Amino acid sequence: MREAHPTERRVGIEYYRSNAAGTGGRLRTHPADFRVREVETTTPAPLDADTGDYPHLLVRATLRDWDTNDFARRISDALGISRERVSWAGTKDKRAVTTQLFTLTNVDAADLPDVAGAEIEALGRVGRSLYFGDLAGNAFEIRVRDADPDTVGEITVDLRVETGDGGSDGPVDVAVPNYFGHQRFGSRRPVTHEVGLCLARGAWREAVLEYVGNPADAEPAATRAARGFVDDQAATDDPDWAEAAERMPGALRFERSMLHRLNQDGDETPDDWRHALEAVPTNLQRLFVNAAQSYAFNRIVSERLRRGLPLARPVEGDVVCFADSDAPEDLSRPETDRTQIATGRRVDVMTRHCDRGRAFVTAPLVGVDTELAEGEPGEIERAVLDDLGLAPADFDLPGEFHSTGTRRAVLLRTRVGVETDPANDAYDLSFSLPSGSYATVLLREYLKVPPTEL
Repeated sequence: MREAHPTERRVGIEYYRSNAAGTGGRLRTHPADFRVREVETTTPAPLDADTGDYPHLLVRATLRDWDTNDFARRISDALGISRERVSWAGTKDKRAVTTQLFTLTNVDAADLPDVAGAEIEALGRVGRSLYFGDLAGNAFEIRVRDADPDTVGEITVDLRVETGDGGSDGPVDVAVPNYFGHQRFGSRRPVTHEVGLCLARGAWREAVLEYVGNPADAEPAATRAARGFVDDQAATDDPDWAEAAERMPGALRFERSMLHRLNQDGDETPDDWRHALEAVPTNLQRLFVNAAQSYAFNRIVSERLRRGLPLARPVEGDVVCFADSDAPEDLSRPETDRTQIATGRRVDVMTRHCDRGRAFVTAPLVGVDTELAEGEPGEIERAVLDDLGLAPADFDLPGEFHSTGTRRAVLLRTRVGVETDPANDAYDLSFSLPSGSYATVLLREYLKVPPTEL
């Protein structure tokens, strides 16, 4: 197996599926080079529906060069409402053209503002706000520039899975390890999983300092200096958190908010450190814990690959989930609340289901309700958790940090359309992925560049 880039290994990604050399190339030279459209499943009530029953306005926003969190803050400021009244199903790339849904609580369509770089369309009203992951999937259209398109075909052959569908001249069914992409952990400074691991271990102080201090080489000099000052203050008996907040660049608003709370609380008890961490939006609080779960998942998938255990088919003891029969066409989406343990004769039965794309081998996103696999898959899961000093009960945390856990397919299947443009040293990829899966885990197989370039 071809080993992953060293930076990827920091987040548990150890291998490529394709052994072919990468195409190289650049993504997002222009925002239109990276288009993402949510596969929508929400059917709203009319705009004039009773706001008592349907308090949330559902809007579709097409954003150009907008970070999702920044857009949420911009539209909440324009409407004069709390940022907590803006919800969405998935965070999208900034340097892109993205089409996604948002809900706005207790907002009328007539009050929607004009926002530069955004087209906002009111669709109707719904009875609850969107939550993270509340979408079927995403459809991608991506151009790779300054690449070697001659190797695209070899990579596609490496990734291909035989299904009996799709000719050689059309879209091709492929499969890759269903890793959590590098951006799950922070593209420039991958620390969110480290924060989450601290939380699971009950180390609230260490969690805050991992996020606010702990400078990274890839950051601007002013940011590194400000984080270094935080680390210096944390080592003293009388830290000056007010000065630390003053030195932190204005763009790092979450870090500044945490430091302001520390300065106000003063005593630095575990509750004070937790209060500081809760200065960030609730979705980011959940992301810390989710990132720790994601890191453990990546480690488990990589260990399966290292030991030669298949991802596409179960072995004795594997937990297998079934495909979602209600998923939109062309979306191979696992339904992780329907699982069976593959033992004895069930191994062959579940293998046939997996071969037909009707079932998936899974690994845990560990939480308080997690039941681990049996046999060698279970040995791998327990060994990784032991190495990280984690157990399911550790995720019995307060507030938004609590997690019951779930399972996730270890293999990502999709149908890819490929068009090469040798005259311009470019090629185009089009594909759809279920919610929760990352386009970068497919793109990395083609480009084989550092994860910061994906």
